[in-house]
Amino acid sequence: MKVINYISEAFEELKTNVTWPEWEEVQRYTIVVAVFSILFALATWGVDELFAKALAGFFNWMKS
Repeated sequence: MKVINYISEAFEELKTNVTWPEWEEVQRYTIVVAVFSILFALATWGVDELFAKALAGFFNWMKS
């Protein structure tokens, strides 16, 4: 019974005490997060490629 009471109180608090953003604001922030996620993924990929090529070059140099 305590779990049901807890869940009921949690939903009531979400309805009455939480300030929810407007739909336009949610859409805007979603776009911002998506753009920065893509940029971060591309930067991570670029650094990974750079290090992979640097290590391959180093090991090829060591074999010579």
